[in-house]
Amino acid sequence: MDTTRLSNLEIVTIAVFLLGGELARIDIEDIAMKSNEIAPGRFSWRKYPDQINIRAVQKRLFDAASPKYGALLIGTERAGWQLTERGATLVRERLPLLQGGALSREPTNRLAEQQRRSEKTRMLASSAFSNWQAAGIEAVSQQDAETLFRIDDYVAGKARERKIERALNLFGSDPDLGDLVRALAARVRRGGR
Repeated sequence: MDTTRLSNLEIVTIAVFLLGGELARIDIEDIAMKSNEIAPGRFSWRKYPDQINIRAVQKRLFDAASPKYGALLIGTERAGWQLTERGATLVRERLPLLQGGALSREPTNRLAEQQRRSEKTRMLASSAFSNWQAAGIEAVSQQDAETLFRIDDYVAGKARERKIERALNLFGSDPDLGDLVRALAARVRRGGR
C-alpha cells in the first residue's frame, strides 16, 4: 500500500469514507484510529510514537472542511464528520493508491442497503422525478426539489447541507437519479435559508 503519495488531509478524508462517512457522521476517535491504520505513524507523537496525536487528526479534519482546501468534509468535533460530494470524488480518485493493502471498506449492512433502495424508490416516484422526465429541469418546482431532499422550511443551515450531501453521496452518480440530484442540489442550495 503506497500512502506516501497521500497528504494527511487526504488520509483523514479516506478514513471518513472507509468508516461509512458517505451516509453518516463519523466520530473523531474512529477517524484517528482508521487514519493510523492507513498510514501508521503519520499522526503519532514524536516522543511517544505508539500514541496517536488526536490534535493532528483534528487539524486535518478542520482543514478538509475548509473551502480553502476544497470543502471535502462537513461536520464538527462534537457532531462528527461526513463526506461532501467533493470529498467522495477525491476518495474515488485516491483509492487506487490504497489497492493491495489490508484495508477494506466495511460492507454495507442489509438495513443500510434496504434504506438506500427504499430512498431510491421514493425519489423515482416523486413529482420532481416525473416532472423532470416529462419536461426537463425547469418543470421541477422549488417545493418538489426540496421534497426530493426531504427538506422543508424547518430544515436550515448545516442540517440542510447534510441532507443534500447525503443524497449526493448516495445518488450523485446513480444512472437513474444522478443528473437530477446534482442539478437540484445546486438549486436547493441557492434557494436555501
